[in-house]
Amino acid sequence: MLQFVHLHNHSHYSMLDGASHIDDIIEKTVEYGMPAVALTDHGVLFGAVEFYKAAKKAGIKPIIGCEVYLAKGKRSEKNGYYHLTILVKNYSGYLNLIKLVSLAHLEGYYYKPRIDTELLERYNEGLVILSGCLSGPLSENLVNGDYNTALSWGKYLKELFGEDFYLEVHNHGLDEEKSVLDGMPKIAQEIGAKLVAVNDGHYISKEHAVPHNILLNISQSSNNAKDPVRDLRYKVPEFYFKSTKEMEKAFSSLEFGIRALENTIEVAEKCNLNLEFKKDLMPRFPIPTDSGVSTPEEYFEKLARTGLEKRYGKITPEIEQRFNHEVRTIKKMGFAGYFLVVQDFINTARSMGVRVGPGRGSAAGSIVSYALGITNVDPLKYGLLFERFLNPDRVSMPDIDVDFADNKRDLAIEYVKKKYGEESVCQIITFGTLSSRAVLKDVGRVLGIPLSTIDSITKQIPVILGRVTPLQEAVNTIPELRWVKESNDPKIKQLLEYSLVLEGTNRNVGTHAAGVVIAPEDIMKFVPLYKTPSTDVVTQYEYKSLEEIGLLKMDFLGLRTLTVIDDTLTRIEQNYGIKIDIDSVPLDDPRVFELFSGGQTVGVFQFESSKMQEYLKKLKPTSIDDLVAMNALYRPGPMEMIDDFIDRKVGRKPIEYLHPKMEPILQPTYGVIVYQEQVMQIASEIAGFTLAQADMMRRAMGKKDKVLMAEQKKLFMDGAEKNGIDRKLAAEIFDLIDKFASYGFNKSHSVAYSILAYQTAYLKVYYPAEFMAATLASEIGNLDKMALFLDECRKLGIPVLGPDVNESQVNFSVQEGRLRFGLSAIKNVGTGAASEIVRVRTEAGKFENIFDFVSRVDLKSVNKRALESLIQAGAFDSLGYSRAQL
Repeated sequence: MLQFVHLHNHSHYSMLDGASHIDDIIEKTVEYGMPAVALTDHGVLFGAVEFYKAAKKAGIKPIIGCEVYLAKGKRSEKNGYYHLTILVKNYSGYLNLIKLVSLAHLEGYYYKPRIDTELLERYNEGLVILSGCLSGPLSENLVNGDYNTALSWGKYLKELFGEDFYLEVHNHGLDEEKSVLDGMPKIAQEIGAKLVAVNDGHYISKEHAVPHNILLNISQSSNNAKDPVRDLRYKVPEFYFKSTKEMEKAFSSLEFGIRALENTIEVAEKCNLNLEFKKDLMPRFPIPTDSGVSTPEEYFEKLARTGLEKRYGKITPEIEQRFNHEVRTIKKMGFAGYFLVVQDFINTARSMGVRVGPGRGSAAGSIVSYALGITNVDPLKYGLLFERFLNPDRVSMPDIDVDFADNKRDLAIEYVKKKYGEESVCQIITFGTLSSRAVLKDVGRVLGIPLSTIDSITKQIPVILGRVTPLQEAVNTIPELRWVKESNDPKIKQLLEYSLVLEGTNRNVGTHAAGVVIAPEDIMKFVPLYKTPSTDVVTQYEYKSLEEIGLLKMDFLGLRTLTVIDDTLTRIEQNYGIKIDIDSVPLDDPRVFELFSGGQTVGVFQFESSKMQEYLKKLKPTSIDDLVAMNALYRPGPMEMIDDFIDRKVGRKPIEYLHPKMEPILQPTYGVIVYQEQVMQIASEIAGFTLAQADMMRRAMGKKDKVLMAEQKKLFMDGAEKNGIDRKLAAEIFDLIDKFASYGFNKSHSVAYSILAYQTAYLKVYYPAEFMAATLASEIGNLDKMALFLDECRKLGIPVLGPDVNESQVNFSVQEGRLRFGLSAIKNVGTGAASEIVRVRTEAGKFENIFDFVSRVDLKSVNKRALESLIQAGAFDSLGYSRAQL
């Protein structure tokens, strides 16, 4: 029986060219009984890790490859390119392909990322080379009637790769392929190379030829195809994932056909890449020579111990026990180096004047994080759990995301690059996919369906918890979309059919807003890189793939609120000579809670929405615990419990507990389960679970796996029974926490962000003018927000003075308790023009009239448009002119 392997396939990681998804490719490979399959996306390795893992899971041999662009000349020159198919034989070949693909982006990008022969000669070990499609160096010249040039390319590649060079033959039924099918066997005989039969797969099934053609037309601003349904850019509907029988039918009439099909097995047998995952690829943290220790573990513990004593002064048995438990766990799990890296860039950022948030996510539940200065939240004070952050029963990399003031975030990233080397630090790629809404708009545009019709459909598709409802689900369940499903209009039928095929397909590449990866050495030894003339360098592997291969990835997030706090504190010091340590302000100030209770929270972090203000007026919070709970509850799902929570606080509803052991856990939230940590604590107290086991139960509840849940329920009831609790009551408690587990929020995160919210409220209460000036300055350009904040200034009784070329600063400023409009906030003026006006005024005094103004400022910076906007905004009114005159 004939065996065959597909060696040339494109997935949707060949952006707006491939319509196949990796799972579909693997599924078809299994269905057709093929032992292996290759992935050869255009110029990139975006899907390599996903493909490798999916194939291995299905028992299929994965062959990682790439259809590269080969420059017709030097990669540094502006010239055309051929296509060349490269497959990986082993790990050495994998590293070489990473190099080739990366350098194509970094050094050879001209319309496409191109390698050249110089790179091929340098990085050729461990690779199998196929001669490429109709655009390959041999095929293209054969199509053009230039046999000798095709032959010379064949000789060159044969000499370079020897037995690992094969000649690709395609038979899609295209006229252009005839000269290739005629010439390739001759070249094969002359140079002693073998032929391999391939199908240039761009979609899964023959029926997807039209959706694929639609995809090809999406990138066009207007539809160039006369009829995108019939006018196939690839001419024939044969570029799909064919069965062995279909390939045999396509090639059996050719003298060399069966042999070329069989040769694909020979190629597959050569390719035996073994990738290791979850490796320890942490950057090596340099231990100071004068530290008195020699290992990362020792230095980690020394720094943590020093920090602990600084934080607490007197170390109680409770503190000591918690600290030792965390240190042991971190060292046992091999994460000491991770904590050293994180504490270093956070503390260095602070020393450089970069404001860092008090914490983010579950990391605030760690006393070690607190001791090292990674967080600024005492986990013991707020009852936060280490196991919610790092579970010793579930080995996975800690996830510490860090908030920096958004105007100085880049300083932290630059420090990391300097510390570990530019070549070891990189931002991370993201992929934008076609959601149901997006695919309808793109497909509708290509099909020529009026935008109004498309909008009438997409506006009915809801977004629930950030997830756009899938198209099939939407048309099946939303009454307003029944007409789409039942329509007899051929265009609407096509719209639905093609959109369902293309939904979820990658559409574009982006850069992760916060993600940074730090490698132990040159990142190209682990990950391919991507760059175009209009983008920064990013990894070709997305977040999940980077985690799979074991690299350290961090989120360096820019948070506007931290910039506002910094700016406010600077203004307070300038205006009053007072230096405030915002992290030391009392967290029980009655005036601050009066502000929350009155719902006067415009500009207050996390609490400024109008609905939140309504809830605050009902709740009348009196403690930081109330803010933490409200912050956790105010999100889709748990929001429905807010009224019940408020009723219990104010005494309208009784506070009840199913068991006395639950009271200490639920008392701060008036008997309502609000936090994931409470779920874990109840499991620990009632069923005797360790906190690690309790976290595993919480995760199981989140997954809603019935089999897993049944196991957990039995364990819970058995444990409760051992603790003397009736099984019926234990089942009732389990069902109660199961109900709230999916709603429960991470308390560590809520505490950290509520403290940040309290700090902004404190500044608003005691220094309202400075706070509002800083808040306005942070939103320059956002007219809606500025209008909201200016209105708030009026409500607070803060006089707002208009812009003035002789009084205004670049940003909003406070002058004797009054807020002065910033010049850069005027539309069409901007920071550059505003800075120039302030610079000239500071150096040579105030402007006497408009003639003095235009004679002194640089009119390239303050152009005619900016000048007109200044006049219209009244910035020259104080010089004695009416706006009409000017």
